[in-house]
Amino acid sequence: MSPTNILLTLAIGIGIEAIYEGYKVTFIPMGELIHALKTEEITRKSQIRLKRLRESNLVIIDDLMFMAMDQREANLFFHLINDLYNQSSIILTSNKGPSEWGELLGDPAITTAILDRIIHRSEVIHLSGDSYRMKNRISIFGDQTVQN
Repeated sequence: MSPTNILLTLAIGIGIEAIYEGYKVTFIPMGELIHALKTEEITRKSQIRLKRLRESNLVIIDDLMFMAMDQREANLFFHLINDLYNQSSIILTSNKGPSEWGELLGDPAITTAILDRIIHRSEVIHLSGDSYRMKNRISIFGDQTVQN
């Protein structure tokens, strides 16, 4: 398994244990989160989903910074993190380190503000290694397996 898959498995395991202990847990992939944030003012489904997320004791966001965000998306994400900052625990999975976030968010001030809230009182788990999927798949260019 790749480090991201291992981290996702750990995050889900922590989430399941939190549910067993009576906590409210929300899991959401980053793409779905951004879509919900962008449509919160116009769709009831997004309003309900984000209300539930904001009321959770633990929020797990998968594939953070998988894709670049525009200015509006970065602002919406900042406001969500700010809302969750003192009331919820947050688990993030990402294949990008914080040093790469500035480029993906496109705004150093927002990047700093988001990182400040995420990293304050946090435990950072960094996993490294080869991707299991890439290591063991057959290349489309022949019978050789792809090496990282």
